Amino acid sequence: MAGNIWVLAEQFRGQVSEITYELLALGRELADALGVPLEAVLLGHQARQLADALGMAGTVLYADHAALAEPTPEACVQALAQLIRERQPGSLLLPLTNVTLDVATLLPAQLEAPFLNFCRDVRVAEGAIQALCVLYGGKMEATVAVQGEPVILGLLPGARAAEKGRSDQKPQIEDVQVTLPDTLRVQFKKYLEPEAGDVDITKQDVLVSVGRGIQTQDNIALAEELAQALGGAVSGSRPVIDQGWLPLSRQVGKSGAAVKPKLYLALGISGAPEHVEGMRGAEVIIAINTDAHAPIFNVAHYGVVGDLFDIVPPLTEEINKRRQSHAA
Repeated sequence: MAGNIWVLAEQFRGQVSEITYELLALGRELADALGVPLEAVLLGHQARQLADALGMAGTVLYADHAALAEPTPEACVQALAQLIRERQPGSLLLPLTNVTLDVATLLPAQLEAPFLNFCRDVRVAEGAIQALCVLYGGKMEATVAVQGEPVILGLLPGARAAEKGRSDQKPQIEDVQVTLPDTLRVQFKKYLEPEAGDVDITKQDVLVSVGRGIQTQDNIALAEELAQALGGAVSGSRPVIDQGWLPLSRQVGKSGAAVKPKLYLALGISGAPEHVEGMRGAEVIIAINTDAHAPIFNVAHYGVVGDLFDIVPPLTEEINKRRQSHAA
């Protein structure tokens, strides 16, 4: 019989992350299909109260240790490895975010356990777990059958709706002990807050986001004009920020901000999983890209295969005309 399904409950600065509920929803499906319990693993320090929000799991295993006050990878990996060796779950669902990405890669190596990364979906087929994984920045997908236990599964955001993983029920909380060294190689010092004064893209109803397809910094003016016409702001994917064309506070994605505007226009953005993580929650996504096979079209509600330089200027002009006519 398959072992229990575990979900690592990601907590950051005193809050349970949204992706935790996504994984709980998926974990519940898998556990029910396999006929095994679903358990959540919560690591922290003086954070036991967070377990009450994890009612989709029947049991929450809570490990309290001063070294787990902040989610540093080394401490989390050592704690999880101990618990997995002691309890032998069948699988562990790990969120792939800035907080836990390193955990997902270090833990399988320490356990010498099978590991499937960048999973978009996981299901049970013929009594066994199968995972749909994305490769090459989302340009390819592979369905992989899992062999051996425990298996570590790194899940991309969006596998399930977070609301499906919430429950008003209170789970059973089991306090578990882990032994961690007094001194770890990586020490948490402090959080660095972004400088005040720039636009907060997480609070915008409309975002016009630019990627490599914008080509040069001067061309960002096209996006700014469109954003102004729509009453929104400009954001960007990591390559644009790395070039210094936009400040870090405008970055959308795994290493930037998660945004949920009413309208998200992706101009020249290929749609790598790291970027999609931060914007797939938008109400309406419109993508413009010259590559008909760009992964961004997999999440876009509307897509245009074409050159943004041919599309954006007349689009901006038409929006301005309509605004003026309504104002008259």
